[in-house]
Amino acid sequence: MRGVWRTLDRRLLTDVALVCVAVGLIGLSYGATAVAAGFPLWLPVVLGALVLAAGSEFLFVGIIGAGGSPVAALLAGLLVNARHIPYGLSVPDVLGRGWRRVLGVHLMNDETVVMAIAQEEQERKWAAYWGCGLGILVIWPLSAAAGGLIGSVVPNTDALGLDAMFPAVLLALILPALRDRTTLSSAVVGALLALAATPFLPPGLPVLVALAGVLLSVPAARGAGAA
Repeated sequence: MRGVWRTLDRRLLTDVALVCVAVGLIGLSYGATAVAAGFPLWLPVVLGALVLAAGSEFLFVGIIGAGGSPVAALLAGLLVNARHIPYGLSVPDVLGRGWRRVLGVHLMNDETVVMAIAQEEQERKWAAYWGCGLGILVIWPLSAAAGGLIGSVVPNTDALGLDAMFPAVLLALILPALRDRTTLSSAVVGALLALAATPFLPPGLPVLVALAGVLLSVPAARGAGAA
């Protein structure tokens, strides 16, 4: 594991830091939203540490804040987090073994998976996944706490546009991988499917629909290559 941490060079550390900053800004919005909806300050902090999944946490808070039942909010959160199943299949070699695997699975989210698959060498995949995951594990609950405190002064942090930084950073990380034609076609098809599904599905579920882009694009690319 020590050799893995030595792989965190300046460029990789910068990428991890940018992701953590973006996640922290979203955490401010999350904490403010939760407190504005009437939840105690400790709730988004505890959820942030134990769940560590922004989409399901936002959905959970939103459903209960709108008068929904905790059971419905829990089931909706589990459904949104179903995308972690294909995530785990895509990065099984970075999760570690024994107790480290339990922690590794807990650290799995959109950012850690994107950071890992964006690397070419195995050691860099490990370093990117764990460096990003542990950074988020620290910054997400802390930023949620700060957001909850800010929420009493600025109830609508969405007006500041903080949520725009999160997808912008992820896009910057995956741009090098889009040079591959198959990857690019999968991303385009997935994005179009997600956009089409967004008006009809709750937040987080369009990501699952976007995964169909891989199923549709990869066989087509193989067929074209064989031809």
